Amino acid sequence: MNDPALTEQPMIENRTFDEIRLGDSASLSHTLSEQDIQVFAAVSGDINPAHMDPDYAAGSRFHHIIAHGMWGGGLISAVLGTRLPGPGTIYLGQSLRFLHPVVPGDTVQATVTVAEKRAEHEIVLLDCACTNQRGEIVIEGRAEVKAPKEKIRRPRVDMPDVSVMAHDGYRHVMEHAKQGAPLPTAVAHPCTPATLTAALEAAEAGLILPILVGPPARIQAAAIEAGLDISPYRLVASAHSHDSAAQAVALVRAGEACLLMKGSLHTDELMGAVVAHNGGLRTQRRISHAYVMDVPRHPSPLIITDAAINITPSLAEKADIIRNAIGLAQVLGMAEPKVAILAAVEVVNPEMPSTLDAAALCKMAQRGQITGGLLDGPLALDNAISIAAAAEKGIVSPVAGQADILVVPDLEAGNMLAKQLTFLGGADAAGIVLGAQVPIILTSRADSLRTRLASCAVAVLMARAKVSAQ
Repeated sequence: MNDPALTEQPMIENRTFDEIRLGDSASLSHTLSEQDIQVFAAVSGDINPAHMDPDYAAGSRFHHIIAHGMWGGGLISAVLGTRLPGPGTIYLGQSLRFLHPVVPGDTVQATVTVAEKRAEHEIVLLDCACTNQRGEIVIEGRAEVKAPKEKIRRPRVDMPDVSVMAHDGYRHVMEHAKQGAPLPTAVAHPCTPATLTAALEAAEAGLILPILVGPPARIQAAAIEAGLDISPYRLVASAHSHDSAAQAVALVRAGEACLLMKGSLHTDELMGAVVAHNGGLRTQRRISHAYVMDVPRHPSPLIITDAAINITPSLAEKADIIRNAIGLAQVLGMAEPKVAILAAVEVVNPEMPSTLDAAALCKMAQRGQITGGLLDGPLALDNAISIAAAAEKGIVSPVAGQADILVVPDLEAGNMLAKQLTFLGGADAAGIVLGAQVPIILTSRADSLRTRLASCAVAVLMARAKVSAQ
């Protein structure tokens, strides 16, 4: 809670019990933001939907989210601890009455006024009031404190920088995915507690109906270790991981499963069965991987491709990677996604093949060889996602600074970008393989529950879109 009047003063000073007079008062004000509400919820653990869920709050008596009542109480505490009496004050008691809601955008001024002094034990009673910008008293009450006896004057401690890493990017994806019936999903080799849990969590969320493919004894052992009941689900026996992959793919080819999900086998084992010339799930389109990244403080999900399948894609393969990503973006609600083709620089340099590919891909889009999205490149990462950075470089483009899809030069660049966002930027990365006959769900043991469910939800939406298009 920043008080400009306080911030300007380099020192913080109290008023001792002897200095305090009846009628003395002090105040500070703060304009409430949604981030203030989120920070208070994170610290207090109070995630009442009246404060955190706009959809729920819209149907409440207030019709919008409101601040926690004790947020105003905290503002009063700040006055007592920093202004009157100030440092050295011991809070003994507080009564509060909440008279009006406080909503984001309200400017609340907290004022404390000395009402009574008791010489014994240096007790001070103060009337407290929080008033909004309309002059309405939103909170009133009385505080009882033990005032300091000694003068304290200290350098003011700088306020810490606080940022909220909210993960709301997947919310609409989950909501849409849950609207239909769960889809039968062949889960290849879920033979560890983590992979089996991931499949059953998605089932409990109403996203998929798992078909567990693997050695029965190993799946049962994983279920016992994880404390899971797998009796409601179909179990297809296999001899080993390669056989699990082959049988899971066969279930898809037979129409018994609409999705394929990776269990505890290696990705190359699963993909080997997927791309097999006989009995695989190939299409005319190159298979590629995409991360749907929920990046804190970024307004919408970012799609990064390809970071897991194609190591050094050719120009033709990059064209398919982009087509796959555009289809994914459209399913996620981006009618005409903006595609940034990344390189280290934003100019075409014959010594850098990635810039030549970017220029060629943009020309292909101009000639109608790639449709459904707006392409631009080469673009450096900063120019792709920052309007300010693009403006600084003088780049005029409908894509620069507002990209929805980031097409990386090769797998190494994509993998490093996705993991940097995940481990340094706090992002979630839902993974999906595109271009096969059905979407393929790739999850990792390190994924959070939110990420695992999001990966399944994205795959469900892709599968339903494919059915609708047929």
